[in-house]
Amino acid sequence: MKSAKVKIYSKKSSAYLKESSAYSKKNYKIFKHFSGLDYSIVVPLFLLVGFGLIMVYDASVVQAYKDFGDKYYYIKQQLLWALLGFSGLVFCSIFPYQNYKKVALPLFIFSFLLLILVLIPGLGIAAGGAHRWLKLGPITVQPAEIIKLSMIVFLAALFEKRVRTVPFILSLIAVSLILGVFQRDLGSTIVFFVIALAIYVASGASLMYFLFLAPFALAGLVYFILSSHYRRQRVIAFLDPFYDPQGYSYHISQILIALGSGSLFGLGLGQSRQKFEYIPEVTTDSIFAIVGEEFGFLGALVLILIFCYLIYRAFKISENIEDRFGKLLAFGLTCWLGVQLAINLAAMVSLIPLTGVPLPFISYGGSALLTNLVAVGILLNISRSSKA
Repeated sequence: MKSAKVKIYSKKSSAYLKESSAYSKKNYKIFKHFSGLDYSIVVPLFLLVGFGLIMVYDASVVQAYKDFGDKYYYIKQQLLWALLGFSGLVFCSIFPYQNYKKVALPLFIFSFLLLILVLIPGLGIAAGGAHRWLKLGPITVQPAEIIKLSMIVFLAALFEKRVRTVPFILSLIAVSLILGVFQRDLGSTIVFFVIALAIYVASGASLMYFLFLAPFALAGLVYFILSSHYRRQRVIAFLDPFYDPQGYSYHISQILIALGSGSLFGLGLGQSRQKFEYIPEVTTDSIFAIVGEEFGFLGALVLILIFCYLIYRAFKISENIEDRFGKLLAFGLTCWLGVQLAINLAAMVSLIPLTGVPLPFISYGGSALLTNLVAVGILLNISRSSKA
């Protein structure tokens, strides 16, 4: 009898040890994953997203209450997209980046089809003279943000072994025409073109093709501007932001007033006056104006420095990885964040005409936040193989 009890106890102990061992292994894998993260990327990212959520709520209170009777409307939407984005970040930080080569072309074709669907009545949504949004049941997405990500993956796979100029140019022309001509989204077209050109040059390709295409690209840009009364007015407003402060230069003049009102230290969090419907698109493309007004020059400078550090660390990942596909992929993703940052900030201080380019991680917009966080997730996965 005693022997039987010992055997039962022995079996239970053995099962318990096996279960404990499996649990320990599982915990070790989780710990190993998080201990291997590049926190020089993670920390500034969390700072930017957290600050972005605060600013979206702050800047949107007046507009949200007026349009929806709920001052939390925009922040609730942004929080949902942030949760989805961080889920995508975690997945992409675990999923081996080399596997993206297998789906690069199908992913690019799928996102290209989404761009076309925007032009179909009933599916596409037009606003401000542009056709940029796609209605998919209860959610609205902006395919231009998706194709920026898929294009980077596609070009990294395309240029991994050797440069293939013809398919690159055809893809670039097709997407640029749809974005610029049919969707009237010149800002996304410029971002798309600059990123694609940067990856092309980084792959070691000759610039001779683009020297030949440069006059046509410049002519296309001039056509985009001159063919739209709205764009012509933006160029005039850029040349003299206060020439018609109650007309076509109203937007940029109000942005500059907000930035000037912030002075050195700002008016304080929540104390913005320009968010009371003085600045159009205050939660999206123009949110930096509220940052400057409430936190002043020094606060805006700190935000820019955090961005610059994040981008610097991302470039170090690209520089120090030996795998060519990973190098081009990391370089393209970093250029995407850097180019959008530079264009948005330059437009806010009237160095270039206003464009519909959001400030990464800060501006309101689900598609942009989701794809930006996925991009950082891929960077974190690449950093595991990097010597940075």
